[in-house]
Amino acid sequence: MAHRLLPIAVLAAVAAASGCGGSGGASAGQARGPARAAPAGTGYTSDQLGQALLQQVTGYRRGEPDSGEYGSLKALRNAAQVRAEARLDKPKCAEAQAGGGKVAADVPTALVTFAKSDGQTATETLMGVEDADAQRQVEARVPSGCLTFRTQLGGQSAEHQVTETRPGDIGDGSRTVGVATTSGDQRTNSWYVVFRGRHFLGTVTVFGPNASRAEAESLARACVTQARKILGT
Repeated sequence: MAHRLLPIAVLAAVAAASGCGGSGGASAGQARGPARAAPAGTGYTSDQLGQALLQQVTGYRRGEPDSGEYGSLKALRNAAQVRAEARLDKPKCAEAQAGGGKVAADVPTALVTFAKSDGQTATETLMGVEDADAQRQVEARVPSGCLTFRTQLGGQSAEHQVTETRPGDIGDGSRTVGVATTSGDQRTNSWYVVFRGRHFLGTVTVFGPNASRAEAESLARACVTQARKILGT
């Protein structure tokens, strides 16, 4: 079974419409997913990726990290459930991957979420994948017809506007997507950065009223530095 690399910024925006709070990380004391040996061509286990996660982010409190197989992590399963339950006015956009491909359910993965007192969150995910697969994810683009859409979830509706920047230079290549969500008189921003390094793929999502592209990309650069330091790449 394969899982789509879920655009967490979009999922967070959809979840905001229903008060679900987006795709958070593992809670304190949560059971870890099964440890996953590194597949051929990657060289990293989920435990190694967990050690390579950011240890602190200024202004945020670090949650309990989670690691294991991609399809086993609670935060990613919750995000998939939100996507499945949300009704979009453009159903084709729910599955749009713009050539990004899929992530196998057994890919070694580690995830951690940082939270501010005002509810803003920053989530980092690292996956051990082959370089060609990571490159396809970085090269993926949001279809032009999906840059605006509406969602219905839990009896509440929301409007979303997507902003996609030009390919970036974070790590060995990156892409950045922003989602501005309006639900009633509330507006929330999400910024999602996908980046790759040698044998790994990473994402950073910043979600909250004051989330910005600059912060998301700054965190992504810090993630690359930390990952390379620990993984020795």
